[in-house]
Amino acid sequence: MDWQLLLTAFALVLILEGLLPFAGPGRYRKLVDELARLSDNQLRTAGFVLMLAGLLLLYFVRA
Repeated sequence: MDWQLLLTAFALVLILEGLLPFAGPGRYRKLVDELARLSDNQLRTAGFVLMLAGLLLLYFVRA
């Protein structure tokens, strides 16, 4: 495995994760508050859907 590629991907994830709180801290705080109100199953389902979307995007980009 190419560690440089893995670390690059991880760095991009951190950059994307930091965009919301940097660009709109008030909106981000509201979003986190709403996420805290969701049930475990709702969060798990949302996470699964996001993972599938990421896998599909990766498949089409790398194909």
